[in-house]
Amino acid sequence: MRELAFDVDLADRWGEALVSVPAQSPVSIEVRLESVHEGILATGTASATYEGECGRCLTPISERAEVEFQELFAYPGEEANDFEVQDDHVDLETLVRDAIVLSLPFQPVCRPDCPGLDPITGERLDERAVPEPQEPLDPRWAALADFQAEPAAGPEDEPTR
Repeated sequence: MRELAFDVDLADRWGEALVSVPAQSPVSIEVRLESVHEGILATGTASATYEGECGRCLTPISERAEVEFQELFAYPGEEANDFEVQDDHVDLETLVRDAIVLSLPFQPVCRPDCPGLDPITGERLDERAVPEPQEPLDPRWAALADFQAEPAAGPEDEPTR
């Protein structure tokens, strides 16, 4: 058994959506390699910083992604395996890349309660000085918007007989 910890700089960008791990950024890997009957069992964690933009308000975001992985690298044999030991070495790149890319958020947000952008003006809703109604007013009810309800008549307002 061997335990290793190392950092690797990426040659290419990992991810294609709103967020990705940029090229030349470091990926930290801590791995435990164990010899088992079928091959080498690799267990560990990998972490990297992803960058991109919020899916609601388009502000830049940068977060850390940390994933756990475990995979058996089988000795070459008659059966085809996804991961095999090649010349007494294991290649963790595909395993770590797949784990990190699959952990990236599909719809990233800068914060959970991000209000996003105004659909009409395109302004960020959290930067707007005067809040506007969230739902547009139905034009059939527009005449009632200016209507002011009169206060209800109380017992002192009743005419005397």
